[in-house]
Amino acid sequence: MKVIIQIPCYNEALALPVSVAALPREVPGCDQVEYLVVDDGSTDGTAEVARQLGVHHVIAHPGNRGLAAAFMTGLTAALEHGADVIVNTDADNQYCGEDIAHLVDPIRERRADMVIGARPIAATSDFSLLKKALQRLGSWVVRVISRTAVEDAPSGFRAFSREAAMRLKVFSRYTYTLETIIQAGHSNMRVVSVPVRTNAPMRPSRLVRSIPSYVLKSVVTIVRIFATYRPLVFFWSIALLFGGVGLVSGGRFLYFWTIGQGQGHVQSVILAAACITLSFIALVIGFLADLVAVNRKLLETVDWRIQHLDERLHPRVRTTTPRPHTPWTESASQQETTTTSTTPGTRSHDG
Repeated sequence: MKVIIQIPCYNEALALPVSVAALPREVPGCDQVEYLVVDDGSTDGTAEVARQLGVHHVIAHPGNRGLAAAFMTGLTAALEHGADVIVNTDADNQYCGEDIAHLVDPIRERRADMVIGARPIAATSDFSLLKKALQRLGSWVVRVISRTAVEDAPSGFRAFSREAAMRLKVFSRYTYTLETIIQAGHSNMRVVSVPVRTNAPMRPSRLVRSIPSYVLKSVVTIVRIFATYRPLVFFWSIALLFGGVGLVSGGRFLYFWTIGQGQGHVQSVILAAACITLSFIALVIGFLADLVAVNRKLLETVDWRIQHLDERLHPRVRTTTPRPHTPWTESASQQETTTTSTTPGTRSHDG
């Protein structure tokens, strides 16, 4: 079994050596462990630092495309390089590298398709009380929408089976953490959480620049994903809301009209007509969105089958001896090959 540990990076030249040094060279029950760094348009030489550290696969975006895009680029590249299990971690050494084995175990034992590391939020001293409360609230909302038992939804420390990685598609530019959980839940994947440890922060979070901004972006992401994966419930809830207001407003006008005071309450008729019209529009949109969702599921199934067909036509080459993790040398750099990745706008450097 081959494990590839991927690290999405953006201007992490200083932190990357610490993070790579903390990664395990071996994982119990696995034959090979390789590292993959996705440089998301860094300007501080992150990709070159990764190659000097002896990282097995380095992919560089020509420009900054966002965390979610870097995550998907890494997922695609890891599949191309024959990963059976893909582990995602941060470049700032936030998570304890020794806990990677705990993420891999449920997948290796075929008990899970996706494993998410649950941080000790309550015991994390650098999290404010407000941030801790929002973390709990956000995870609860994701659990309800995704119908999973995820304990720490925003955690980026997670592992995926090869099958799960093939099925996941992230469209958000902001973050992949929430979307992948909700998508996995609605795809009937087995999602489990395992407790993991964290290290002291090396720098302030770039994803959470301010609490209001993070909450707003997270709410927008959750609402958009909910509308994508449960369109009938989403749009019919809106239709029910407007329909209820319209019926109450219309009933109010009828009451005054029956007692002979209808002339002074024309506004209620206008409000009722507008709300009932909007309710009908939301119902229609719900039907259309549900048809689109069905088509999306069919396309996902087709894409998944195409990937399996491609694997049958081009079987993965498995080596019995894992490739050693060696420091970068000048000769290794000169022998480095450059190929175009399947993800647009990326270049893959395998050193």
